[in-house]
Amino acid sequence: MSILSGKNILLGISAGIAAYKTASLVRLLIRAGAQVQVVMTPASKDFITPLTLSTLSRNPVYSTFVDEEDENATWNNHVELGIWADLMLIAPATANTMSKMANGVCDNLLLATYLSAKCPVYFAPAMDLDMYKHPSTLRSLDILKRYGNIVIPATSGELASGLVGKGRMAEPEDMVLFIEKDIINNLPLKGKKVLITAGPTYEAIDPVRFIGNHSSGKMGFEIAKAAANLGADVCLISGPTSQSINHSLVSVVNVTSAEDMYIAVHDNFKNVDIAILAAAVADYKPIVVAKDKIKKKDSTLSLELEKTKDILASLGEIKTNQFLVGFALETNNELENAKAKLKNKNLDLIVLNSLNDKGAGFKSDTNKVTLINKNDEVKTYDLKSKEQVAQDLLNEIIKQLDE
Repeated sequence: MSILSGKNILLGISAGIAAYKTASLVRLLIRAGAQVQVVMTPASKDFITPLTLSTLSRNPVYSTFVDEEDENATWNNHVELGIWADLMLIAPATANTMSKMANGVCDNLLLATYLSAKCPVYFAPAMDLDMYKHPSTLRSLDILKRYGNIVIPATSGELASGLVGKGRMAEPEDMVLFIEKDIINNLPLKGKKVLITAGPTYEAIDPVRFIGNHSSGKMGFEIAKAAANLGADVCLISGPTSQSINHSLVSVVNVTSAEDMYIAVHDNFKNVDIAILAAAVADYKPIVVAKDKIKKKDSTLSLELEKTKDILASLGEIKTNQFLVGFALETNNELENAKAKLKNKNLDLIVLNSLNDKGAGFKSDTNKVTLINKNDEVKTYDLKSKEQVAQDLLNEIIKQLDE
């Protein structure tokens, strides 16, 4: 999954021959999982049709403040467009449009939207060689960069005039890659390695049966996705679950038993900055696992169980600079038990959730958590989606790491 997945992207198109490339650009952004809204200058419609871009973006294309052919038309609100966007990309950015952007000229909907944008703005210059080298263009480039806009550099190649040189707009694939890399490089967990465990473990009784629990793995998978979206390189170690994840920054290690998870976690722990153990690991396992399926002969069946290895405690004993996070699912004396676990297992943060809270715990899309750090500071959150809980948790971890 691309870092652009779920992003709202405003694509501004100005009047240059390179506008023909925006059809491929829109398709690539949609394929990356983004929502795309196109705003064109009126003159750019001479180079590519709004119908093409509307079809590819699955949204209406805006080019004027009102549709003059529709007497009942409403105003195309440039302020709302600017607020909606997570990022804005102006491609191609002609010399004319760049000059207007640099000087605050606002004579069309695209420029009004640019001036209203609250998000990062990328622009991809496209023009002929001599225009690109002109001092006024170089001045516009410098001003726009000083404003905080991000330039996607023009490349060298054959230009519309037949000349060969710099001024060619970057190819759509390269623009998408540039934006993805730029976003990742500025994310708060960029360069951090994060280990996350998720799901249940299954402890075999015989080749057919096992001891398990009701964990779906959803909480751990949401944490993994949120960490990756913040730029982290994530190792997700998961017990048996129907959950799945497709993200370029997440590698998944599938395990079955508590022993499998113990080994996988210890194989990876020394190389990580943050470890978040959200898995519901079995506390006990059968001492003897039958080689053949146990036949149903007697009215009762007795199993002798032994403790599994305490993965979280074992990490607390060997951690050096890792930030270690555990989970505590409690049914009584919740806060006291969670604080004791935090201290006894040498954690930096513990996530408490109670089965007494409706909508929290296993098999739910929501969770209600309390975060407790090693300084005994307690933060209680309302019932939220597990996606939001994951974001709250990572925000708290980032805050703790920055202190």
